[in-house]
Amino acid sequence: MKYTKEHEWLRVEGDLVVVGITEHAATALGDVVFVELPETETVVATGDEVVVIESVKAASDILAPVDGEIVAVNSKLADNPGLVNEDPLGAAWFFKMRVDDLAVLDDLMDEDEYYEMIG
Repeated sequence: MKYTKEHEWLRVEGDLVVVGITEHAATALGDVVFVELPETETVVATGDEVVVIESVKAASDILAPVDGEIVAVNSKLADNPGLVNEDPLGAAWFFKMRVDDLAVLDDLMDEDEYYEMIG
């Protein structure tokens, strides 16, 4: 698993990259009450706003961690946004991307580097 400074995690599944937010981020957000997901077949660039999350504390954007195409979204989050708090590293993934070169993930943090960053 890889991590971004924006508290996103990325997991490779076959030729796709699955993206979610870390437990640290989910805890900081508080109770998530709404999730707006992107459309599939959307081509995104690194840093593009992809997902909007609203919690009892604030609204936040999830940014595209790498360039690619959104090929699947987790529609369960629209019906049950609380999944983000219940299982942020598992059932609460946000979207799956197809990227041209998985080697771009090498530039992201591994687990040890991420946990060192958040202290």
